[in-house]
Amino acid sequence: MEHRGETAVQRRAGVARPGTWGSARTRPEIPGVAADFLRRRRLLVIGAADAHGRMWAGALTGPEGFAEPLDERRIMVGALPGPGDPLEGAFETEHEIGLIAIEPATRRRMRVNGTAHAAGAGLLVHTDQVYANCPKYIQARTIIPGPGGAAHVAPAARATDALDARQREWISRADTFFVATHAEGLGADVSHRGGNPGFVTVADERHLAWPDYVGNSMYMTLGNLELDPACGLLFLDWDSGDALHVTGRARVEWGTERVVRFEVDGVLEITGATPLRWEFGGYSKHNPPTAVT
Repeated sequence: MEHRGETAVQRRAGVARPGTWGSARTRPEIPGVAADFLRRRRLLVIGAADAHGRMWAGALTGPEGFAEPLDERRIMVGALPGPGDPLEGAFETEHEIGLIAIEPATRRRMRVNGTAHAAGAGLLVHTDQVYANCPKYIQARTIIPGPGGAAHVAPAARATDALDARQREWISRADTFFVATHAEGLGADVSHRGGNPGFVTVADERHLAWPDYVGNSMYMTLGNLELDPACGLLFLDWDSGDALHVTGRARVEWGTERVVRFEVDGVLEITGATPLRWEFGGYSKHNPPTAVT
């Protein structure tokens, strides 16, 4: 099925043969190399809509093997969005989902879009789109082994309708975040965004912006935003395991440089959202310079 949002964005961006990239180049089956990659991951990021249609991105973690491909079209994830998570309970029935598996140490990532439902204490994902992404803009990080890499902190959630000063500083210093989008009849998607600290601009407590760097011309995030502005962002604190979830609406500003402008509708900060702790290894050589380094 053609994704008319992706086609429109690709045409505007001057991509050769618009409509033949993005969703058109995905496959529903999980290749063997992708299955092996999934089995070794301890972090997955998912994106979905809540009961009110707001988009959220969130993290699922576990030991190696907690994401287990059962066959070419099904993945059993041994975790569910937990208490306080914005997607808690969202998968009690079959629900559209975007998923990204990322290995910051090697700058490898793959994405899965499809549907999912809760199955016991886990999430059963049925795949519609499976594809790899380029390594651009991924900062190198490795999980700290042993007790230091798996701290046990009882999660605590705090919800507001705008960003406070500390959260604005968190975002302004971030080098990585994840963005969840959706288009009616075309499914959900979650993707990675990275750059040097300062690449996300914080205008005030309700407005953010970031440049849309040159990628692989798939334009799956921008294609969804062309049809539906609902958008969810996830900022992870790699040192503490805290998570900052932001939901709102985004629009793309076209000019010499594409810029995504985001308006905040809701904020959920979760202390101790993930037990993993990460060691920073270096910025991507592809990151353009920013005002803050």
